[in-house]
Amino acid sequence: MPVALAVSVSSRLPVLLAPAGWRAVTAGRPVAALPGAAATAGALRAAGVPVAEVADAAAVLARPDEVVCLADAAELADLPGVPVVAGAPEPPGARLLDVVTVMDRLRSPGGCPWDAEQTHASLRGYLLEEAHEAYDAIVDGDAAAMREELGDVLLQVVFHARVAAEADTGRRFDVDDVAGDLVDKLVRRHPHVFGDAGPRDVAQVEAGWEEIKKAEKQRRSPTEGVSRSQPAASWGAALVRRATRAGLPTPPPVQLAVDSPEALGELLFGLVVAATERGWDAEDALREAVRRYAGELDAAAEDAVRD
Repeated sequence: MPVALAVSVSSRLPVLLAPAGWRAVTAGRPVAALPGAAATAGALRAAGVPVAEVADAAAVLARPDEVVCLADAAELADLPGVPVVAGAPEPPGARLLDVVTVMDRLRSPGGCPWDAEQTHASLRGYLLEEAHEAYDAIVDGDAAAMREELGDVLLQVVFHARVAAEADTGRRFDVDDVAGDLVDKLVRRHPHVFGDAGPRDVAQVEAGWEEIKKAEKQRRSPTEGVSRSQPAASWGAALVRRATRAGLPTPPPVQLAVDSPEALGELLFGLVVAATERGWDAEDALREAVRRYAGELDAAAEDAVRD
């Protein structure tokens, strides 16, 4: 058999070669590379391993000698019956590299003119839209839609990171900076997993997360870091939770004559209907109330600092 062994390689990670793959290409047999393995072949040559390039599977099968053939996953199908060594098993998340590569192509000269002219400001509405659509898919329990919409959210993350990579010094960051900051944050805030904090139950994990976050952020008021663009009910709930943890006052709760979330939803919807009939915008009314409360929290936090 002209092909003694096929070694699968990754076009995404061309310089990655597992021990089994390295042993195969350095065992003494001639090495040939199909087009999908061209980048790996170049890296091997740079390391001193001779690699011949062949046009296709027919060409390598026609060779008179027994060779080790480098091929990507698609090309392996053209080598039936040939033993295969997993030369570069891709780790989970490898296709994220493709996302970055595609975005780079779209944004670069010769790419897409629409993508090239976008800014953080022009894209911000899409981020909210895609997040809402992903939320709807989760609520609906629609796995196919969830997969698609999470991809659209990921697109927005990568898109903004690519725009930021072109910014002026001082405002510039890239997708690796985004990922690196996230990894560092997750490690810091999980000392029971990555450190020596010892086992914790869920309540202790939540309390520890908040303590670490508080030390990191050094926020002066519970309102800092709470998004004002979220729906008013969510904004208000977030402020109440923050204020409660900080020991600051919260508005007095009204008496609820309902005993389930479903009944509460009906009551709230009824209030929306009543407000609409009077020409009032229930969202705006609640937002103004929450805004006033946020101002009260800021004042209370300043008083606490002075005391």
